[in-house]
Amino acid sequence: MSFYLSASTFGAVLDMVTDRVSTACLLALLSQFYRPGLVFLVLLGLDITSHWFQMYSSFLSGKTSHKDVKDTGNWLLKLYYGHRPFMAFCCVASEVLYIILFLFADEKSTSLLNVCRGILKQSPLTVIVFISTLVGWALKQVINVIQVSLKQL
Repeated sequence: MSFYLSASTFGAVLDMVTDRVSTACLLALLSQFYRPGLVFLVLLGLDITSHWFQMYSSFLSGKTSHKDVKDTGNWLLKLYYGHRPFMAFCCVASEVLYIILFLFADEKSTSLLNVCRGILKQSPLTVIVFISTLVGWALKQVINVIQVSLKQL
């Protein structure tokens, strides 16, 4: 039993680390393509900090998973960790948004707002995907802030 527990703990940590590395690479690239690039570096810091706080506080409280948030009073955090489709939507939307921003980056305009305005002038399908990913991304950022703020209390 202890082997299984340590293997699943290792797997959980490895999963989170690989997710953070892929997000970090995308955000570091975007910080070089857009102005202000600091926006992407702040998002990177928030992503790493929130996941570190979530994992570490779970470890300290003796939980077997950082996704065990039953004792928290925050409904959005419970929804995020309790319903895999919602979590998947938020996570995938964030990564797809970063990929969209990467694909639409050009040498003519390094302004993030100008590129977003340009995306909104694309085909209706592109606009729907962009807005959907923006909603999922925003929810994920709110959840990241909640994770950091709850761990500070």
